[in-house]
Order: sequence, then C-alpha cells, then structure tokens
Amino acid sequence: MKSEGMYSRRVFGRAIAGLVAAPVMAHAQVRPQPSPSRAIYMLEGADRQQRLVAGAKREGVVVLYTSLNTQDSGPLTAAFEKAYGVKTQIWRAASERVVQRAVAEARAGRVGFDVIETNSPEMEALYREGLLDEFRSPTFPELAPAAFPPHRHYVATRFNFFTIGYNTRLIKPEEVPNAYSDLLHPRFVGRLGLEAGDIDWFGAMVKSMGEQKGLAFFRGLAAAKPVMRTGHTLVGQLVASGEIPLAPNIYNHNAERLLVRGAPIKWKALPPTFGRANSVGVVRRAPHPHGAMLFTDFILSRQGQTVLKERNRVPSSRSVDSSLNDFPFTTIDPIITLDEEAKWSKLWSDLFLKGQAVVKERD
Repeated sequence: MKSEGMYSRRVFGRAIAGLVAAPVMAHAQVRPQPSPSRAIYMLEGADRQQRLVAGAKREGVVVLYTSLNTQDSGPLTAAFEKAYGVKTQIWRAASERVVQRAVAEARAGRVGFDVIETNSPEMEALYREGLLDEFRSPTFPELAPAAFPPHRHYVATRFNFFTIGYNTRLIKPEEVPNAYSDLLHPRFVGRLGLEAGDIDWFGAMVKSMGEQKGLAFFRGLAAAKPVMRTGHTLVGQLVASGEIPLAPNIYNHNAERLLVRGAPIKWKALPPTFGRANSVGVVRRAPHPHGAMLFTDFILSRQGQTVLKERNRVPSSRSVDSSLNDFPFTTIDPIITLDEEAKWSKLWSDLFLKGQAVVKERD
C-alpha cells in the first residue's frame, strides 16, 4: 500500500490532462480577453502600496490556494494579517489537486480564489490554461533571475535544490565528490541511495550533459546498485542514520535541518545544480485583486521570505541571507514534467525501478 504522502506520477498526468485542453498543453496557450484586474496588477508609482492596502481593506479578505503545508503557510498568513489587517482564507491540497480545483472553478465561471502558490509545473499548466495574469512587484530586483519564467505570469517563492548529501562518519573528506562523475568511482558501489521519484531532475541532468553522455552517466550510476527510497525527508534521515552513506539527489534544506540538530550529515552543491521552484501567481479574474497583489508582494518581500526561511524553506530572494541558495543554480524547466513526462519516466523506470511505475513525493 502506498504511503498517503506519495502519489504516482500518472496521477499528475491524469489530473492535468483531464482538465487542461490538449492544444493548451502543446504550448498553444489560451489567449484570454484582457484581464479586468490588469491595471491593479501592473500598478507603479509612489502611491502603489497605499492604493493596494486601501483596496485590500475594502475587499476584506484574500483567498489563497496552495500546496504549502499548514505548518508553514499559517505563520506566513499570520504575518501578512498582522502587517495589513487583511484576513486570509487558505485552501490547501496537493499540487495536482490545486490545479484540478482552480481549473474546474474557472471553467464553471465561479472563480473564488485570488492567489495560487504551488509547484512551478502546475503553475505553468495554469498559465497555459489562461488563469494567471502578468504582474509587477517592487520585490523583483531582489529575486534570483531563475525565479522568473519568460512570460512572467508566476514567480518563484522558494526552491528545493538537488545536492549530494553524505554521512560524515562513513564518507571520508577526501572521498566527497567534486563532480557528478566522481559518483561512478568503484568505492561508491552499494553505498548510494536515490530518491525514487525525481524524474524531472533526471531529465534536466541528462539534457544539461547532452543526452548521449547524460544517459551513459546514469547507466553508470545504475550499475552502482543504488538503494531506491521514496521521500526526500526519508532519504535525508537514512543518510543521517548511516543506512545510506551518500545520496546524489537530496534536498539540501532537509540535510541542513538534520545538520543543525547535530546529525552526522553534510550536503554539497555540484554543478550543474538544479532546483524545483514553487511559485506564486495572481488570478486573472480574482474577486479580491488588490488583496491578491498585496499578498503576492508580501510573500516575495524580505519579511515574507524571512518567514519562509525560518520555516526551513529556501527563499527565492537574494536579500534574505541563506547558505541554502548561495551557489550557481538553474531551475528545472516545467516542460520536462508537462510535455516530456512519458519519455523520462520510462527511461528512469527502466534504469532504476525495474520497469515499475514512478512514485512521486507530495509537496
């Protein structure tokens, strides 16, 4: 029986395919009528903040759909309410459920939400469906360049970075890899563990290396007989306990969380370092557009980003000091998840899962 915290990659595919029209998913995104909230979302000028706050207080509430867990979203919305006196309502679910509900409501003509914050592939699907609007924010200069997709209809709020994680009692300092190719050294045979659902990381790595060279690298990694486990938190715990001496695709914030508690684990970013972005977007026909923009500004601001950092999340803002994003990185292209899912799933499954279905961790 699958853990309640996991779901098959096929579920995401069905959730998207069942709601977002095929032409849209093939990059022919919907070109909707001009947004009634466009002027609010593109506000500039010295009185911008004053106008947003006044409008948000008139509207009285902001409705957020998110996959961010309540332990983290609660402090964030509490800080927003304290700062502006505007109430928030949260509907929280797994990322594919956020897409399903948002698209279903929009197609039924009863949009009841203002802001969406979830995984970037799902945000890209909502953009292609025409639910999101472009916006401007004074926080933009503080954000990492990788936070922005070309169309700027959503912006990264936080990252999950793929780094190596290793047990400091089992991996000697001179054995710590300096490049991914070092993982193919015979000393690591039988000593590696992989998170079993990271096919987007796999696809991004193969593309960055060049497909022929990239697949050769992963075939070599498969020959090292890595232990396969589902769940990034679990993999971090297994590295810290020594069950897995080294993991090539650990989330660095999970390793850091254990490190500060005294566990014998460290992480290291190797080039190329890829990250999964979680992003925020404002809804085209939001019932509370001033509140939508005000909340989006807040989550991207130093104050909002600091709240996320304090909750062991990796901020997208360069104005919030964190060792967890202090290295060159690239975000994974959502196309790998949305348009190339079948290709990378099959390759990954054949290499590491003996042809079994890929299981993905929920956000």
